[in-house]
This record gives sequence, structure tokens and C-alpha cells, in this order.
Amino acid sequence: MAELKTKKNDANVREFILSFADTEQKRNDSFELLKMMQEFTGFEPQMWGTSIIGFGSYHYKSERSRQEGDWPLVGFSPRKAAISLYVYSGMEEHEPLLKNLGKFKMGKGCIYVKKLSDINQEELKKIMGATIRFLQAKYGGQG
Repeated sequence: MAELKTKKNDANVREFILSFADTEQKRNDSFELLKMMQEFTGFEPQMWGTSIIGFGSYHYKSERSRQEGDWPLVGFSPRKAAISLYVYSGMEEHEPLLKNLGKFKMGKGCIYVKKLSDINQEELKKIMGATIRFLQAKYGGQG
């Protein structure tokens, strides 16, 4: 079984944003997300792998394979095409939370936004809260 490459590390989050976010808009949005997610979750931001900023953590074990590992409860990455928000559980009962979020695209496990002003941040907080509650109930969060 391959080892998970995306692990929590001690890289500097602020330096990552300054060097990785490729536009001033993306840097500003990243620092705003950083502040909002830290205040909302109560967790310090940590780098996960080389490009994800995560808050809190949980240990998962796949029900379909032998894969297991640690992953942030919520997080984001200021990628070139869009900001990837790792805030959504994908649970059917959480789908109604997306209807008032604003302008975004969905991936398999995340929400993509071009800029933070395209979405309703209060709705984003509701989605994060539902996801954190779901993950902590299912896996127990280590924080």
C-alpha cells in the first residue's frame, strides 16, 4: 500500500501563501481565509504536504480499502486555476448548504472558487461547521 504523501509539516504558512499564490487577489483572499478559518475552527493553521493549509485533523480508515491516514478537518489551497476549499463532506444531507454559497465549482472532495468575493462567507462557515461536526462524529477529531 502506498504511503500518503500529504502529511502535516512545519512549513511556514505565511511564506507559503506569499510564494505560492500567483496573484495579489489570491494572496489577499488566502490571508482572509486563513484568518476566517482559524477564528471559526479555533485551530492553528498548518501546512499539509506542499500546498494545503489545514485546520485541525482527524484519523480516517477507508471502509473500502486498507488506506488510512490523517487529514485536516477543513483547509484550502490557493492553486493556479482557483482556490480549492476543503470544507465539504459530500454528504447528501449537506447539499442544501451549497445553494446559497454563491459562484463556485465542485470537485470530488472540494469546492473551487475564483475569488473569495464570489461566495457568501457566512454560508461557507455553515458548510465548515457541518463538515467538522460530521467528521468528528464519524472519526473523532484530534484537533
